[in-house]
Amino acid sequence: MVPHKIVVVDLETTGNSPKKGDKIIQLAAMVVQDGTIVDSYTSFVNPGLPIPSFIEELTGINDEMVEDAPEFSEIAPKVLELLDGAVFCAHNVQFDLGFLQSELEEAGYNPFSGPSFDTVELAKITLPTADSYKLTELSDRFSFNHSRPHQADSDALVTAELLIHFIERLARLPLVTLEQVESLSSWLKSDLSLLFSSILAEKRRSIADIDPGLEVFRGIALKKKLDIPQNETGSTEAVYPQGEKEKSALLSASLAGFEKRDGQFLMMDKVHEAMTSNKHIIIEAGTGVGKSLGYLLPAVYFSKQAGKPVVLSTYTIQLQEQLLEKEINFLKGMLDFSFNAVLLKGKNHYLNLFKFEQSLTEEENQYDIAITKMQILVWLTTTDTGDVDELNLTSGGRLFWNRIRHDGWHIKKDPWIGRDFYLHARNMSKKADLIVTNHSMLLSDLVSDGKLLPSYGTVIIDEAHHLEKSARNHFGKIIDYLSVKFVIGQLGILDQKQLFYKLENMMEKYSVKADLHSFELDLEISHFYREIEECFTVITSLFLKQSKRRRGIQKIQMRLTHSLLTSPEWMPAVMSVERVISQMKKLEKEMGLRLKGLKEKEDSLNDAEKASLEEFYSFMGEWSELRSHFHEVFLSAEEKDVIWLEGDLRSLPNSLVIQSQMASVGKKLKQSFFDQKETVIMTSATLTVQNSFKYFQEEVGLAGHDADTVRITSPFNYSEMTKLFIPTDVPEIQNVSLDDYVEAIATHLIGVAQATKGRMLVLFTAFDMLRKTHDLMKDSGLLEDFVLMAQGISSGSRTRLTKNFQRFDKAILFGTSSFWEGVDIPGEDLSCLVLVRLPFSPPDEPVAQAKSEFLKSEGKNPFSQYSLPEAILRFKQGVGRLIRRNTDRGIVIVFDRRIITARYGRAFLDSIPDMPVSQGELHEMVELIEEWL
Repeated sequence: MVPHKIVVVDLETTGNSPKKGDKIIQLAAMVVQDGTIVDSYTSFVNPGLPIPSFIEELTGINDEMVEDAPEFSEIAPKVLELLDGAVFCAHNVQFDLGFLQSELEEAGYNPFSGPSFDTVELAKITLPTADSYKLTELSDRFSFNHSRPHQADSDALVTAELLIHFIERLARLPLVTLEQVESLSSWLKSDLSLLFSSILAEKRRSIADIDPGLEVFRGIALKKKLDIPQNETGSTEAVYPQGEKEKSALLSASLAGFEKRDGQFLMMDKVHEAMTSNKHIIIEAGTGVGKSLGYLLPAVYFSKQAGKPVVLSTYTIQLQEQLLEKEINFLKGMLDFSFNAVLLKGKNHYLNLFKFEQSLTEEENQYDIAITKMQILVWLTTTDTGDVDELNLTSGGRLFWNRIRHDGWHIKKDPWIGRDFYLHARNMSKKADLIVTNHSMLLSDLVSDGKLLPSYGTVIIDEAHHLEKSARNHFGKIIDYLSVKFVIGQLGILDQKQLFYKLENMMEKYSVKADLHSFELDLEISHFYREIEECFTVITSLFLKQSKRRRGIQKIQMRLTHSLLTSPEWMPAVMSVERVISQMKKLEKEMGLRLKGLKEKEDSLNDAEKASLEEFYSFMGEWSELRSHFHEVFLSAEEKDVIWLEGDLRSLPNSLVIQSQMASVGKKLKQSFFDQKETVIMTSATLTVQNSFKYFQEEVGLAGHDADTVRITSPFNYSEMTKLFIPTDVPEIQNVSLDDYVEAIATHLIGVAQATKGRMLVLFTAFDMLRKTHDLMKDSGLLEDFVLMAQGISSGSRTRLTKNFQRFDKAILFGTSSFWEGVDIPGEDLSCLVLVRLPFSPPDEPVAQAKSEFLKSEGKNPFSQYSLPEAILRFKQGVGRLIRRNTDRGIVIVFDRRIITARYGRAFLDSIPDMPVSQGELHEMVELIEEWL
């Protein structure tokens, strides 16, 4: 049976640290027995000190509410009575239990000594694909009533409901999955092994038939694969709706509250025309046009009519998911004929079931690996794809994934081949009408001469403004210290019992001979490890010499120009790299001979040995790639390549990254992509500069006559929905010090925040300015009612910071580079967008510098041909964060006065939707905002 009595506890406190004097201000407990909440207890607690304003904002609990409440010592006996003979349970149990133990000891009572369950840990195992394990997001997922997040009674109730839900989910797992999960549960941080053991015992008493949608193969339960569709040729009935009436009738029949969008219909027709006449086309579609449906509808009709697949490439996973789960599903329900759409990614995204099966036979002693194995076992009962992007893994889990991911086959008889996820995805894609992929896979397919995607002639590239950058990254090389250490560390010397040790054991067992004896090769590996450390030491010292010229900045970049790479100053690094490459070649040859000898004995190997061999082949692929990267970056770089070092001076060599990219990819894209395809459709909301596509076309290698262009403006009425304000009493940054400038904008931002009551996104171009502004505003004491969140300062990803920002009434979010696009905050959650500076790339940024030199050598103006259009596109993306729906309203503030004073400033205003522009001092701006909002 599930432990008889579980007490779910939640605490609200004045802060995070009882050691620093923080106290409990509210305690709630829910008693769970036999899958039901049977009792509850809640009380405010007088902490004997003022509640900080941030905690008041977060919890809604103020000093008045706890003024007459009992002190903790008064409620301690009741709490201990509830906990007597129970399991203590909480969401992040270490925090709540640790805090409670501290308060019990301070009140003179013995601490609680029973077992504990952590519902965060339980959620990770039970819901391995959840985006977040925060309590509010889990309660939203299951529509639990969580009326007052961050108040103990509401939080404890939701945690208890989640606990009951998780227990029910676990009980439904196949017996074999439960047995494997239970065997790994002793490595968890809380005592959940008690829970798994009791659920397993109950399951064994009433063994039921396995779910018909599941199968058990080689001791692992997994969801049965979807049937591969029969190949259908073009459908004669699929006639594209040419006129407005036909399109309106089609959409209105399936779309509640359908409103005709002229821009969307125009886009549909332009896409259809390009596909049927084998032309390339570039379409800028403003926010609200409905571009996804604008290209999907004609793509499906074309694919069915022509009997050929259409490839659809996006830059972000979010858009891929949105297309598959929303738009494509909508089309499937709307059209009177069927079509197949599949998602296909690079093989490293997919689980190798044979490797994973063998990893389960290993003795586990690492927390991250144990919980990742448990997550994968549960996930296999629900996943159709085997794609790692579905999983929410820890950083340690990601490292484990590198061992079990797919990278092709190196042994002949993989028993899992009939159930292989990657092979299934490829087979599905061969029968698909629409193949959804990402820019990286699209470019990998070019490099591999079309071996990754089924043959196609028509492709749609959404988020096309990322194509040039994706191509530079893809055709480039990257060597970073930590990744290198991880890759080469998998080999290990004999004493470390890693891959080399396993290989030598097999060599001995099967009497395979090689040129070098084990101990000789062991010495060579040790020698290589010393060489590579020496190499990074030399490169780091050269990096540090350069960095002394730039005082006060911690994260720096240093471009390795062709002249520097061939200079005497750089020769020690080149010689060191040559020694590393030589040693790598020597080891590669020896390992290759060993693998060849073992492969000849393949029929004699057991499954564990075959899996080790697979792992070694995967490792040798990474090794070979790393060696070629060293060679291409340091010894055979072309003069037009951009090579640079970057790192944080506080953590070298760990933070050291070496990158190499082509300065211009246009020519390569034209020859290997555009010239090879019948139709390429590129679309995004930000492709034009001052209504011209010229800059984008040159960047991707399409001259004016190579592609048609269409601009479809946003249907939103920006002149009524938004205003742009430029303060006149902020100094121009070039005329004052950074600290003076930061002080001026912090003063203005405080005034604006008070007028807008938060709901403000502040975008910076440099982290140093963001940090100084955030700290100054926080320390001012004028925004104590506000929650300030900043990228790189507050914990969490961009998505998590955005979600947290939306949860608070009075919130200010500070962001740099990645926040300028892809952040979607519709409605009243965002009322004010502040752009601190026009987003020009720093002149010493390596790629910008190299592109400028390249343009100069061609007799062109680098500022007007590159720096300005690049900044305008980023500015457009930034402004695009504010208005996401036709009901949104808001104000844009641009602090950078160059938008008015510089002769090029007009180009920024001409490139965004038409909106009223005002100038004035702080008090005028505040009046305008108050009146406007």
